[in-house]
Amino acid sequence: MIRKMILAGAAIAVLASPVLAADAAFFVAKDAATKKCAVVDAKPDEKAAMMIGKVSYKTKVEAETAMKAAADCK
Repeated sequence: MIRKMILAGAAIAVLASPVLAADAAFFVAKDAATKKCAVVDAKPDEKAAMMIGKVSYKTKVEAETAMKAAADCK
């Protein structure tokens, strides 16, 4: 009985993992002190780092492409 419960819990965890990962968002941020841009996975606080653009990106590659194209990051 316990074995079935453990297997059911593991199956739920495996099925839920991609859903949780899909909520990941990436942002382009410019550090206020160094003036360098970077891709971050948390929305910048607008004090220590400023968000470049108005959107979040679904993948890190999309955010890196946007960072390279941003005029503020040149």
